[in-house]
Amino acid sequence: MAFTFSSEFDNGIGIITLEGELDGSSAESFRNAVNELATQGLTRLVLKMNKLAYMASAGLRVLVFARQKMGATVDIYLVGTKEAVRETVEMTGFHYSVIMVDEYEPTK
Repeated sequence: MAFTFSSEFDNGIGIITLEGELDGSSAESFRNAVNELATQGLTRLVLKMNKLAYMASAGLRVLVFARQKMGATVDIYLVGTKEAVRETVEMTGFHYSVIMVDEYEPTK
């Protein structure tokens, strides 16, 4: 399954919706999207992952990059992670650096 994503920015919140399989061949485009949003002065980064079937270590490296790039003042949400992706995140301990939720409701 091919990897696709879409990103948007509104009122200090960056949202990236991920779909398919995130591996070494697709991680660079995801990294570029994170980098672009980081220049927008985010207060929150929301990664909607409910349609992400698989994430290789290259995808995890992009998550680490996002955490470093955004800094400690930006909350990063991983929303709706499937079991296989959740296991990867938890196995590495990265779940301590983000907020993992089943659903995301933006606050006004």
